Amino acid sequence: MGAGLLTSRAIRGMYYQRLEQNVGSEWIERVSEEFSSDQASEDYPFLGMSPTLQLYKGEIPATNLRENKITLANQEYMAALEIPTKWIRRDKTQQIITRINDLADRTNAHWASLLSTLLLNAEATVCYDDQYFFDTDHAEGDSGTLSNDITHDITTTTAPTTGEMEGGILKATEQLLKLKDDKGEPINENAKEFLIMVPIAFMSSAAAAIGSQVIVDSGTNGRSNTIITLGSVGGFQYRIAVNPRLTWTTKFALFRTDGALKPLIRQTEVAPEFSAIAEGSETEQKQKKHIYSVYASRAVGYGMWQLACMVTFI
Repeated sequence: MGAGLLTSRAIRGMYYQRLEQNVGSEWIERVSEEFSSDQASEDYPFLGMSPTLQLYKGEIPATNLRENKITLANQEYMAALEIPTKWIRRDKTQQIITRINDLADRTNAHWASLLSTLLLNAEATVCYDDQYFFDTDHAEGDSGTLSNDITHDITTTTAPTTGEMEGGILKATEQLLKLKDDKGEPINENAKEFLIMVPIAFMSSAAAAIGSQVIVDSGTNGRSNTIITLGSVGGFQYRIAVNPRLTWTTKFALFRTDGALKPLIRQTEVAPEFSAIAEGSETEQKQKKHIYSVYASRAVGYGMWQLACMVTFI
């Protein structure tokens, strides 16, 4: 079909078809949970953990659940394409279709943009416990003082070797396994699946750290990869998300992805809506153009900090 035959109805169909085909970055659903909203903002309660079994002494040892909460306010977002009708009439190379597909792709990428900004600000923005999401002094009930913001010594902080990246990943894993809930119990003792999120500069070393059978450290001929060994004998599984939106130069983050809850929250009040001011409109008649727009109302926020760990190379 030539571009000159395109109608707003056809363009709308192309947009939604593309939207369904390209769901966005794979990591989004691994590290965030989506909730629906029907008002300006939503409250999210974070209840303490259930108690452990105790020796029965004739009385019911009932305990209260700790309660914290955060509030996420929906924000309105919109993008629009203004296309002169002569472009539609003259387009022989399907440039208009390409731009509509781009609009759908940008819609899908919006969650990645919002969540990446959330992560970039995570060491300076509070979550439900009134501490920064990545912080060194979280504390709830009987948990003691906990950290999900750690450091790892390497030679060149902006260029970790495979072995140094392996060490950072293992250190972050150990840190998550150490974390305790408000009852003093290990909160991640059943954790087996993790996502390593890195900036582009760490892509190669991260891939080698979880994929190379043999790691060559300085002064050695090679050794077994501990991460692969953990996978074979302990069932630990790691995936990589290379996030080009991150401006980190000395940092990466590790997320637990097999928990009942997620580290981050996506909130949807209005899913993306496609609108057209096109055939027969006053805009077409007077200005000789069509306007195609997308509108959404949504929010993002911090969920369970206990399921994420930031590593800074020093």
